Amino acid sequence: MGEQEFDVAVLGAGGAGLSVVVALDRLARERRARGEDVTVPSVVLVDPVVRAGADRTWCFWDVPDGEVLGAVEGAVHRQWRRVEVVGPDGEVGVHDLNPLRYVMVRSADFYALADKAVVSLGVERVVAAVSDVVDGTPSGARSQVRTTDGRTLSARWVLDSRPAAPRRPANTAWLQHFRGRTVAFDPATLRPGALDPQVPVLMDFTTPQPQHAVSFGYVLPLDDRRALVEYTEFSRARLTDEQYDTALRGYLEARFGAAAAAAAVVEEVEDGAIPMSDAVLDARPAPGRFRIGTAGGATRPSTGYTFAAMQRQAHAIAEALLDGRPPAPPAAYSHRHLWMDAVLLRALDRGRTGGAALLATLFARNRPADVLRFLDSGTTLVEDLTLMRTTPVLAMTAAAFGDAAARLRRRVTRPA
Repeated sequence: MGEQEFDVAVLGAGGAGLSVVVALDRLARERRARGEDVTVPSVVLVDPVVRAGADRTWCFWDVPDGEVLGAVEGAVHRQWRRVEVVGPDGEVGVHDLNPLRYVMVRSADFYALADKAVVSLGVERVVAAVSDVVDGTPSGARSQVRTTDGRTLSARWVLDSRPAAPRRPANTAWLQHFRGRTVAFDPATLRPGALDPQVPVLMDFTTPQPQHAVSFGYVLPLDDRRALVEYTEFSRARLTDEQYDTALRGYLEARFGAAAAAAAVVEEVEDGAIPMSDAVLDARPAPGRFRIGTAGGATRPSTGYTFAAMQRQAHAIAEALLDGRPPAPPAAYSHRHLWMDAVLLRALDRGRTGGAALLATLFARNRPADVLRFLDSGTTLVEDLTLMRTTPVLAMTAAAFGDAAARLRRRVTRPA
C-alpha cells in the first residue's frame, strides 16, 4: 500500500481529536461567510474505533454564546444557571452561577456533530491503530504514521491524543473515577424535591468519605423524572465493580429514597477514570508533533475536568491551521494554577485536610462563578489569594513546603 500525504494527521478520534475537526469546520465556515478566501488543510483521522452512541457525558461551564465553546453548541443537551452543593454535614447550598452556565454534552450528540464536520471537511478516516510514528525533522522532513492495517500516512503536522509517559513523573498521582447510571424514576416513589430539573447536584458530600480521599454524589437532571446519577471518588486507585455498584446504590437510596431507587429503571451506564496528577507532560515531543487532550495537559489536576480546555486548544489549533501557522495548542492552565493544584493534591493525599469540607467551603464562602473561573485557570493572582484565604491555611502551607521539598529532592537526584 503506497504512502498517502496529508497536511494533518490526528491520532485518536475521541473527544480531543474530534474537537479539532469540529473547530476547524466551524471556523472555516465562519470565515467563508465573511467572504474570506479559505484554504482548509487535508486531514486524516486515525483510530481503530468509530465512536457513536451514548458512551460518556462531558460537562463544563462557560459564558453563553462564547466564541470558543460555541463550536459545540449544537451538541449541548442541557444547561443550568444554578447548581447545588451539599456539604458533608448535609447543609445544602443552591448557588447562582451568573454570568456562567453549567453545560451537559452527551457523547451521542457530540459524535453526530463531529460526523457532520468530517463530511464537510472531507476528512479521511483510517479505522486502524497506530503502530509507529516516525517524526519529521526541523529542516522540514514530514512525519510518517504507520498503521496496523499496513498504511503509511505522511503528514506535515501530527496531533497526537494517545496516552503517553510524562516528561516528569508525578509527586502525587490521583484519579477522578466514577460510575453513573441514567435512570428513570417512578414519580410516585420520589421524595418531594429530590429531583429538580432546574438545579443539578454538582457535589453531594454526604456520601461516606474514604480515608485520605474524597467522594461525592453527582446528579444531572434530564427532566422531572430522569437523571444521570453518579458516584465519584478522588483517590489513588479505582474501586472494584462491586464497590462502585454498592456505593452508587447507596447514594441513590440516600438521595431519592429506597422505594425510588428500587423502582428506578436503568437506561444507560457509564464509568471512567481521569488522571489528577502533578506530572509534567511533554506537549511537543517532536518538531512536527503536538499532544492534545489529556495527553496535552487539557485535564485540570485538581478536578479532572477536561472538555472546556480541550475546546480552547482545538479552537487555537484550527485558527493556526487556517492561518498557515504551526498548530501548537496553548497551555491549558497557567503555571501558577498547576502549582496550586499540586499543593492541593498533596494536602489531600497526605491527609492534611478533608477534601469534602474544603471543596464545600470554597463554594459556600466565595462567589460560585469565581470558584469555577479559578478551576478554569481564569482568575488573577489577587483573586486566587482571596479564594485561598477560605481554605485551611496551615494545612495548605505545610503541603506547599512539602511540595517544594519534593521538587528540590527531584532536582538534586536527577541524573546528569
